[in-house]
Amino acid sequence: MESEQILKIAANALNSKKAKQLKCIKVEELTSFADYFLLATANSSTQVRAFCDEVEDKLKEAGLEPHHIEGRATGWLVLDYNSVIVHIFTPDQREFYGLDNMWKDGVELDLSNILDEAEGD
Repeated sequence: MESEQILKIAANALNSKKAKQLKCIKVEELTSFADYFLLATANSSTQVRAFCDEVEDKLKEAGLEPHHIEGRATGWLVLDYNSVIVHIFTPDQREFYGLDNMWKDGVELDLSNILDEAEGD
């Protein structure tokens, strides 16, 4: 499956669950291990896990299993789909780790082009 397809499914899964601060950073020019980072904020650790489950379920329906999942018991969960890495944080964890700033040299994508119109309203 192409990176862009993975990104679209994951972003729509997060958007459908009302993820906050949804952001995609294209990092393929900066690193060899991924094309995109998809970042989202959840209100609680419980919501972090629910968002993770939704992404995992939607990509599984499309025939894709994660390469690795890290952080199931924390406020920062990472789903590794090789070319797309999904980061789901609580607000405190997102601020503390600062991935938005750390990867600021990447290209931020306009997600409005890939999000389903009916989702996230």
